[in-house]
Amino acid sequence: MRIECRDLAYAYTPAQEILQSVSLTWGTGQIVFILGSNGSGKTTLLECLSGLRPPLRGHVALDGHDLSDLPPRTRAQMIGLVPQLHEPIFEFTVEQAVLMGRAPHLGLFERPGSNDRAAVREAIAAVGIHHLRHRPYTQISGGERQLALIARGLAQGAGCLLMDEPVAHLDPHHQHDVMASVRALTERGLSFAVTSHLPNHALLYADWTAFLIEGSVQIQGPPRSTITEASLQATYRMAFEIIEGASGSRAILPRQ
Repeated sequence: MRIECRDLAYAYTPAQEILQSVSLTWGTGQIVFILGSNGSGKTTLLECLSGLRPPLRGHVALDGHDLSDLPPRTRAQMIGLVPQLHEPIFEFTVEQAVLMGRAPHLGLFERPGSNDRAAVREAIAAVGIHHLRHRPYTQISGGERQLALIARGLAQGAGCLLMDEPVAHLDPHHQHDVMASVRALTERGLSFAVTSHLPNHALLYADWTAFLIEGSVQIQGPPRSTITEASLQATYRMAFEIIEGASGSRAILPRQ
C-alpha cells in the first residue's frame, strides 16, 4: 500500500498549528521512522494519517484514494493505528483482543464467523504469540502486549500500520522482538510508520527516516544519509556523535 500526505496541517487551537505543511510518502513493504522531540507532533501526525483527526489543510491518500472520501469502515480495512500505551479495562484473552480487529469487517450485531477466527489465528501465529492466545491480555508483559496489538492490526486486514513509540517501555530484548516482527512482516507486503525517540532503531530497522522539527518534516531520506550529527542536534537540541565499527555498523551516542 502506498501512503502519501501532502502539505498536512493540524491545530488544536486556531492560534497555533502543531503540524505545518507535512509531506511524506512511503510504499508497500517499507518502514518509515518518524523522529522528533517531545511535543513535536508525532502522535498527532499518526492520528491525522489514520483519519482519527481531520487535517486543517492538506490531504492524506491511500493507494491514490483521498482518506477523507473513504467511509470509516473502508478506511479501517486499509490502515490501522497501534497506540503507544494501551491499558485494558476488562480481562479479555489475547485471542479476544485480537478478534476486535475484525470489527471493520462485521455488520451491526453480526457475530464473528469462521473467516474472522481464521484471520485471528493467522495474525497471532505471524507475530509468534500462539502460546499466549488464551492468556488474559491484562496479565502479559508489555512486549507481548505490543505484539498482540500488532496482531490485532493484522487481523484488521490493514495494509499499513501506524505505530506510536511501540517499544517505549520495553527492555532491549523485547524491543528487538517487536521490531524484528515488524521487519519480518514487511516481507508480506505490509507497510509501517513508527514514531520513535530511538535513532539507533531507525538505523537498524528503517527504510526511510523523517525528522519532525517544529511541526514540519524538515529532513527525510534513507537512514544512513539523513541520520547525521547535524540532523540529530537540530531535532533534539543536543550534541551527538556517530560511531562506526569495522563492519560498517553505526551507533549514536550523546557527545560527552
